Amino acid sequence: MNRFRRCTIIIICTLGLLTLVMVSGCGIIGFDLNDDSIGSGSSQQPQPSHTEQEMPSTETLANAVVVLPEILVPTASGVAVEENGEAVIDFSNKQDGYIMAKYLEPTDLKVKLLIMGPDGVQYTYAIHTGRDFEVFPLSSGNGTYEVGVFKQVEGTRYAMVLSTTIDVTLVDEFAPFLRPNQFVNFDQNSNAVLKAAELTAGKIEFMDRVSAIYHYVITHIIYDIELAETVQNDYLPDVDRILASGKGICFDYAALMSAMLRSQGIPTKLVIGYAGEQYHAWISVYCKEDGWLDNVIHFDGHNWELVDPTFAASGSASNVAQYIGDGQNYTVLFVH
Repeated sequence: MNRFRRCTIIIICTLGLLTLVMVSGCGIIGFDLNDDSIGSGSSQQPQPSHTEQEMPSTETLANAVVVLPEILVPTASGVAVEENGEAVIDFSNKQDGYIMAKYLEPTDLKVKLLIMGPDGVQYTYAIHTGRDFEVFPLSSGNGTYEVGVFKQVEGTRYAMVLSTTIDVTLVDEFAPFLRPNQFVNFDQNSNAVLKAAELTAGKIEFMDRVSAIYHYVITHIIYDIELAETVQNDYLPDVDRILASGKGICFDYAALMSAMLRSQGIPTKLVIGYAGEQYHAWISVYCKEDGWLDNVIHFDGHNWELVDPTFAASGSASNVAQYIGDGQNYTVLFVH
């Protein structure tokens, strides 16, 4: 079975001591140029860091007035680009944690973008021909990035058509995790942004806002087993579709919650890796007091366990936690 369609979802059945563990598809993409992996993104103009973004006034929050936040909109400004007749890489806003790219010529062949950051992790995304610029995050922090556009020759053979080296100094470490990209795709008009604003209206404290969004997602989105069994490697989450349908796979859970939290100015990582032996997606949220909440699954109003909305939506936190343990069963491969 395709390893990218495997994911563990735990369904808890309260029938004596019965706990049913069901393995279903997950549909997360791969990141190997020799695989049919996919990914892309967006870009934007320089914006204040999350600590500089102003929240609505206390009076507005107290009256629970829904105020749509100002979204950090990605932009390919053309100030710094590498291009030829086939492709364009725009890194004008690299300090904001993203680049943008597009392929110019019509083709039925696959086109991929490779990003190798200072940590040595290679990210492989798909560029969708016939579209405008797509956004790709610079997830590895400050340092030198190697970026290349590759076009399929035959099968798993690709030829480089464009490359560049860029030196990145982020405006702050959270820049890549506050903005839309191909995996976490939203804008000012997204219903997910409106829903996040509704859920957090009147809530001032960080934990209250995160908890409101978290509990909404895990109680209103169900696991889509049919999609998990049929999903292709080029699948990308559509946060508004997920919200409207009320169902999704682990990639969808993570993307929707990431979009909603980022729209509220809360740095959020969409993480892809392994939960046990299963390919999986979850999130990590930044809290000013505690830093990145990496190894937590459930928020009970006072304490966090593991921020994994798929597992949290699948059953009681105590039974799920027995499977997950203390988070050591999680292996991070990629961060978006």
